Amino acid sequence: MSDNADTQPTAIPSNSPPPAQSTSYVVYKPPVNLSSPVPNLPDSFFTPTSSDLKSAQATLSSRTRNLNDSPLQLRASREAALQARAEKYPNTTLRIRFTDRTQLEKTFPSTDKIRSVYAFVRNLLREDVKPIKFILYQSPPKRDLKVSDPAVRDLNLYELQLAPSSVLLLRFEDDKLNSSTYPAPLVDSAISEAVELPRPPEFPVAPSPAPNSGSGASTSKLTGDSSAEAKEKKISKFFKLPGKK
Repeated sequence: MSDNADTQPTAIPSNSPPPAQSTSYVVYKPPVNLSSPVPNLPDSFFTPTSSDLKSAQATLSSRTRNLNDSPLQLRASREAALQARAEKYPNTTLRIRFTDRTQLEKTFPSTDKIRSVYAFVRNLLREDVKPIKFILYQSPPKRDLKVSDPAVRDLNLYELQLAPSSVLLLRFEDDKLNSSTYPAPLVDSAISEAVELPRPPEFPVAPSPAPNSGSGASTSKLTGDSSAEAKEKKISKFFKLPGKK
């Protein structure tokens, strides 16, 4: 377990049974109402299209212009602004989703590094799966959060733009474990504490007004009589003998 074992557990919705008090995480069972399993998408699925690249370039150009046109700020002012935003989200709630849709949820201090998340997940894996390497990533757009990446390992969760909450996907190096039909390889104690995902809120649907059958029928009748009368006049005019008025 990571050094953050004493982190307060994430609140569970009232319509879900609470997990054991000894844990500092929540395990959500896979949804049971899915008509078909989610397929494993190849890396080519996440390759940006030309329109995606154009949109990203336009956004980058707009940000660059705004930075160049805005007044220069003192370094101390910029750092104070960043610190204020970071203090707004002292904690980061992460959901790690396995390919069978089982999810782990835990709240970390936003100052933690990504290695704390890896340590948390690995600690809950079965003993036969712990030696197998895995990668946490986001999608879409696809972004691998590898501990071996200097641009990732040296940043905290807030700097990685994961605060205040994010969903991370998990991919093992062993493709057998990435099948959507392969159960999440978690320890028995974690599986036994799994709870149902909270249901989305249901909103009442206003009943649609009943159509006025009487007026509709009378209107249809009038329209039909008028159309028949006009058609009869056209036919009689067509067969009228020439020279007669």
